[in-house]
Amino acid sequence: MATLIVTVSLAFLGYLATYLNGLRLAQRQARLARVNLQLSDFYGPLFALMEANGRIYDAYAAKYARPDGRDFFHHDEPPTEEELAAWRLWATTVFLPNVRAMREVVVAKADLLIEEEVPQVLLDLCAHVSGYEITAARWERGDHTEHLSVIRFPGRELREYARDRFTGLKHEQAKLLGRSVTGRRRGAVGSGR
Repeated sequence: MATLIVTVSLAFLGYLATYLNGLRLAQRQARLARVNLQLSDFYGPLFALMEANGRIYDAYAAKYARPDGRDFFHHDEPPTEEELAAWRLWATTVFLPNVRAMREVVVAKADLLIEEEVPQVLLDLCAHVSGYEITAARWERGDHTEHLSVIRFPGRELREYARDRFTGLKHEQAKLLGRSVTGRRRGAVGSGR
């Protein structure tokens, strides 16, 4: 009888261990799938668009900076018509399409946010884009009295937000995949070795 109790107990413990291990693996797989989706559909595109926009803006700013290095919107001397025309061209062909794409990611994929509520920086981004759409519509009608959005672009904050969330999720993804999260592996693609 005692042998039967031990056998049944061991069988039950084996079943329980298998069940708990299966549950843990299923939860890990579900978390990995969620992280992959967050990276591919929200934070990856947002980060890439933000980095590209920041780099092209830096190139624009260097090209059109005043001799003292400041941009013409933050200068004692008002911008010339040539500077404003260049700004309108860059804004409508490069910057506005980029920030519209960022807003589209936020609006269409908000369910993939890490946070429970939409962070202020993303709300500011959406408001900035809407404000610039009014400005661009005026330009299309020939009204060049305004050149900026009524809401400031949250550039530094958005860049930090996108970079922090993207790298945090990449680290979590690596952990879930059982990879090292410190540095690149020797000989990895893109490691320069």
